[in-house]
Amino acid sequence: MVDEKLYRYDQHASLPIPTYDEAVNSRASSSQSFLGAEEISNDAERQGLLRREEQNGYQVPAVESARSNLSLSNSPGASTEELRHEMMAQMDVLEPEVNGGSTRGNLLRRNLLAKRITSLTHSLSSLSFRQWLPSRNYVIAKIPTLIRQFQPNWAITISRLFALILVFSLVYLLFFFNVFSVGRRGPSSAKNFPDIVREFVRSNANASSIRESSKYLTLFDHVAGTKGSYVLSGFVQDLFIESQLEDVQMERFDVYLNYPKQGKRRVAIIDPPELAWEALIEEEQAYESREQTMVFHGHSRSGNVEGPLVYANYGSREDLKELKNQGIDVRGTIALVRYYGSQGDRALKVKAAELAGAVGCIIYSDPAEDGFLLGNDTVQRGAVSLMSWVVGDVLSSGFASFPGEEKRDSKDGNNGLVNIPSIPLSWRDAQKLLQALRGHGIKLDDHWKGAVPEVNEWWTGDANSPIVLLQNEQEEVERNPIYNVLGKITGVEQSEKSIIVGNHRDAWCFGAADPGSGTAVMLEVVRIFGELRKTGWRPLRTIEFASWDGEEYNLIGSTEHVEGRLDEIRLNGFAYLNVDIAVTGSDFEASASPLLQTALLRVLERVVDPTRNKTLRAVWAEKGSVLGGLGAGSDYVAFQDLAGTSSLDMTFKGGSYPYHSCYDNFEWMDTVGDPGFVYHKAMAQVWALLILELADRELLPFDFKIYAEAVRGYVDDLQNYAEAKGPKEGLDLSSLHQAADDFTENAAEFHAWSKLWEDAVGLGYETNEMAIKRISHNTRMANFETNLLDIGGGLPGREQFVHVIFAPQAWSGYEEAYFPGVRDAIDNEDFELAQAQVEKVAGILSYASHKLNH
Repeated sequence: MVDEKLYRYDQHASLPIPTYDEAVNSRASSSQSFLGAEEISNDAERQGLLRREEQNGYQVPAVESARSNLSLSNSPGASTEELRHEMMAQMDVLEPEVNGGSTRGNLLRRNLLAKRITSLTHSLSSLSFRQWLPSRNYVIAKIPTLIRQFQPNWAITISRLFALILVFSLVYLLFFFNVFSVGRRGPSSAKNFPDIVREFVRSNANASSIRESSKYLTLFDHVAGTKGSYVLSGFVQDLFIESQLEDVQMERFDVYLNYPKQGKRRVAIIDPPELAWEALIEEEQAYESREQTMVFHGHSRSGNVEGPLVYANYGSREDLKELKNQGIDVRGTIALVRYYGSQGDRALKVKAAELAGAVGCIIYSDPAEDGFLLGNDTVQRGAVSLMSWVVGDVLSSGFASFPGEEKRDSKDGNNGLVNIPSIPLSWRDAQKLLQALRGHGIKLDDHWKGAVPEVNEWWTGDANSPIVLLQNEQEEVERNPIYNVLGKITGVEQSEKSIIVGNHRDAWCFGAADPGSGTAVMLEVVRIFGELRKTGWRPLRTIEFASWDGEEYNLIGSTEHVEGRLDEIRLNGFAYLNVDIAVTGSDFEASASPLLQTALLRVLERVVDPTRNKTLRAVWAEKGSVLGGLGAGSDYVAFQDLAGTSSLDMTFKGGSYPYHSCYDNFEWMDTVGDPGFVYHKAMAQVWALLILELADRELLPFDFKIYAEAVRGYVDDLQNYAEAKGPKEGLDLSSLHQAADDFTENAAEFHAWSKLWEDAVGLGYETNEMAIKRISHNTRMANFETNLLDIGGGLPGREQFVHVIFAPQAWSGYEEAYFPGVRDAIDNEDFELAQAQVEKVAGILSYASHKLNH
């Protein structure tokens, strides 16, 4: 067995992060000083190096510097700017000065410009002038930034600068007056310019930089709505600003959150007296000198209940039905279930127990699914809000929880909340409960057995089982502030159209993997694009970066953001790229709208697996990996299912890891999860290159032939589902099959123009008319997913979800489900509704594919 102390740490530098009572009640942090002799003092805070602000009653505590080994100038006369510059230099955001004051950024700009000039010279020598010359629109957009990026070394380069300006000015004037009506780039420049940018992005990913970000992001627990999360929002905001993102801002929402009360959570056997026992509940301290999140379920119901204990396997509806069929009455009991298995969504486990009549639910981590991990006390925290039914703030379904918003839904009878108390436990505590069930109910076969040690016989329990007390009293805050951090790089061709890039920031504890690995990688991507911006580069379309808050509580931050600007995102959101848990292993996996498959495979061809000496695409192919569908697991849900923005989620996955535990910390990641942070670096390369594919290719790399083929497969799967579960006479899916066939034909016709454009540009021509057509072509591509929305309708009983192909199935939770409205009706044996849903989906799909060409 793994040493239980293996990833616990004795570190003496405590951090001034508040308790949950302090966070909820906005009390000041402890007055105790946590600063050593060489650490940042209150004087540094007053100088502006650290901020201590009061925003609407939400006090921000002072924290240690962003690097544990950061040493600042001891000079009392050091200016704020000098201190900040030195801090940021040591954080790898600024580079140390070299060559008499020239930074690496200056050298980068000169090297990139030199490459462009070389490419230009080669193009002029090998091609006709007419072929190479860009269009007027391109010149207007690009030439000024190219001129601004050139930084001369005084007299030596003045003559070269003058000549360069003269040449470009001549070209600008010629095309401004439309002397030539030719393409925006010729074959050589079209090839070399994007490749230079891609290579710059790929080669500038830095594993050490990502590791340092991870180290800071995991210094303290940062549950949504607490001061720890707010501190990190400031850290992310500062790095966004340092990386020259535009319109950097914190976006606030006031939402319903809950927190555990000290001493108000109990699980105990209270009868018979000889079995009296009480669970420890909490994990042991991962660090002796740091506070860590108490064990609880987010959005769980407050309550103090007792009843006989019944073991219900994975807690699925099928498991509870099997108990009923075996004569085990769950009504009035405390249900004990294990994570994962036939019901992967913890919230739906609790809801199934509630519907079966249980008065409380305990969910434990069984080694059969989790492995033995780091010890017998590892606990999986998590939310039990019903995000496949209501996503976002459960008190503002369908509208954004902006500060001051008066409209609020009730917690009582809320479709997004469970109505019985629940709590998570480790297998250390569950062991005693399972042992106490011996001789009660039915002795179980292997398929219901877990792997908890020293449970020699597995029994279901029944009405005569030992009586268990479940106490779960919560601090409930109906309007708790959370903060998204936003920034962007404005595009030059279609500035109103956006590629949105996101990762959530809040964690159940220290969160090295979830979500710290994704946050650290996103900060590296932002840093890389900041360096690229210094060269004068801008994308064709706007890139928006977002650090979401409140994801762990029902995807709140991203959903409220989408609901707050829903019409705009539906109109202008071209794609959403999400990374939640970037790395827990070495196996690349991705789920997405099929439209994004071609772009992803192009990128995987350019990135080498750090340990296999092959491209990620080659590894992907060897493993037979396929692009998965989107369920309800992360921040892509609101974009794909509510706004109709084609979305993608990706990760490097491994085996079991301490998910939602305080052992998911920096030391675990540094020694077990990703030593050297090499897969973090690979993810940064994939993510950054994918952003370029979507934001800076003239023609969006969306592939409707692949989407149409996928839809035909989805319809076939639905046919099998209906035949297995539907009425004996079957559902009539002929209209849906016909819509899929029409989509295939429309996709082929649509891409015929794409081929014509690619052939013309390959020869060096894009007329102004073609450029206008290309922009319209891109917009039609982006609109397709939006046209698949059933606006004004939505899924029956879950009207917040309006995408007719992608949305979570009501009882599938995290898992992907295609045509969820039809499947839900089949599950409910409402076959009239199922047929109506088939006809509706077929009509919407036909309309969307028709709009591609008309």
